[in-house]
Amino acid sequence: MPGSLVGKIVQAVPTGRPFHDDPDAAPLMGVLLIAFACVLLLAVLLSSLAHRTILSTAALFLVAGFVLGDGVLGVVSLRPGDDLVATLAELALFTVLFTDGMRVGWAELRSAWRLPGRALGWGLPLTLAITAIGAHYLLGLGWIEALLIGAILAPTDPVFAAALVGNEKVPPRLRQLLNVESGVNDGLALPFVILFLAIAAGSDDLHLGELGLELGLGIVIGVAVPWVAIKLEQTRWFAASTQYEPLNALAIGLLVLALGKATHGNLFLAAFSAGITVATFGPRQRESFEHFGELISEVFKLAALLVFGALITPALLGSVGWQGWLFAVLALIVARPIAIWLSFLRSGLSVREQAAVAWFGPKGFASVVYGLLVLGSGIAAAVPVFQLVAVTIVLSILLHSSTDIVVARWFDDEREVPAWYGSVTRKIRRRERPSL
Repeated sequence: MPGSLVGKIVQAVPTGRPFHDDPDAAPLMGVLLIAFACVLLLAVLLSSLAHRTILSTAALFLVAGFVLGDGVLGVVSLRPGDDLVATLAELALFTVLFTDGMRVGWAELRSAWRLPGRALGWGLPLTLAITAIGAHYLLGLGWIEALLIGAILAPTDPVFAAALVGNEKVPPRLRQLLNVESGVNDGLALPFVILFLAIAAGSDDLHLGELGLELGLGIVIGVAVPWVAIKLEQTRWFAASTQYEPLNALAIGLLVLALGKATHGNLFLAAFSAGITVATFGPRQRESFEHFGELISEVFKLAALLVFGALITPALLGSVGWQGWLFAVLALIVARPIAIWLSFLRSGLSVREQAAVAWFGPKGFASVVYGLLVLGSGIAAAVPVFQLVAVTIVLSILLHSSTDIVVARWFDDEREVPAWYGSVTRKIRRRERPSL
């Protein structure tokens, strides 16, 4: 986001390569496209099996990127500072938030805000704080760097819990809670990331006013553009044909992205706000774009995972030491569960629902993007912070994307009760039935 506050804080990475200035850019792009196409074809062929088992499409792309990257085969040679990496991660997060926002309209969001409000108002800051405490005392990082890691790892991503979010047998309030929380907390965590990053960089002026302007501008663009576009189509002068109707929301998303870039508004809040606005004022546009939009989002997500996997090397995984891996484990199985347990005390959620929410706090694209921002910031702890974030994200993807189908089955009534239980119950009832 050049020209924005983020762009001012983030400096050039010494080891990075501007993609457009690199003479090897064209061959690398060709190799990357071939690799992505091959892995995508394999994922399609295995998708039915993955839908029924713990095999994860997300993990497949992550592992493929790792194998093809510099750490193993060296087929796809990328560095964190390459323009391609940051641009792809940004586009992936934008498309994810735009499609996530379309899953809930304003009326649905307002009526079901009680539970997401707990997760965002209490769960997010508690997760940030507990993660920061672990980073400070376990890894010996300074408080600012520890808080920065906490802010980066606080957002969640339902992409790696797809079987849970998309399972109709899972209670609707639970699915809506995970969707709303993951869509909003990316944008809410961003100010904390920028604030702690500015302090770590030794900035005398934190530019809070400028940061607030960027966030507010993002929301304005995200609301105004879809509203105007939908109202125009509803007039008697304009009408979308059946063939072009799915492109309406796509055009809206592209315009929001372009205006956000041009005005330096926050792209992520703009994306989520635009999705909610389309769902609120254009239910027909929302319905026509739903399947098409999910496919576009999935392509970007999988491409970002392949690229992110290529950045992960055996040297990086080993550089954090046992303390780093222990921190990653605790960040997933301690920080989020404790924060959610405290946030949902006396909330009315069942123990099973609370356990599902506590476990499915996977770290995804927002954390990837924020980690790349830190890596390019030039702060003293940029590399160790990125390494810890990368290890935690890798562990999260492997664990959460492989257990979503298992946890989703908790809510399957047919699997909840063993077959023997039904026969025993019927026998007991027959015995208790009074004889005539």
